[in-house]
Amino acid sequence: MDGEKEKIIYPVGTPEEIAESIVKILDKKLARDIRLLRVEEKTIIANYFVICTGNSVTQIKALAGEVEERLLDSGLPVRHIDGFSGGTWIVLDYGSVIVHIFSPEKRDFYRLDKLWDDAEEIDISGIITA
Repeated sequence: MDGEKEKIIYPVGTPEEIAESIVKILDKKLARDIRLLRVEEKTIIANYFVICTGNSVTQIKALAGEVEERLLDSGLPVRHIDGFSGGTWIVLDYGSVIVHIFSPEKRDFYRLDKLWDDAEEIDISGIITA
């Protein structure tokens, strides 16, 4: 396996399993302030939002790329990606799970955490390392 990245297969199945896999992937790539919100009772667009912050445009793009690659390896292609060229807020749409990867400035500006503060926050302390 010289030069090859180890392929880790993440479970894809229920929306909750997909969301937890995404949280694990983001955590391994050192995303900051990861939050998992269950929004299925608040909107029809998704069951879960995963929200996190990257330190730089380079890291934000790397986080998005890693999620996309790892889930594709597991058999789940992304439905739509938006914001990749700008790299300050990237959205990955997996149907039941939508991933928001922000720069600190964009996260503070758009305040999705506040906008969705009535959604149920899922405790991820048992699945992240930080």
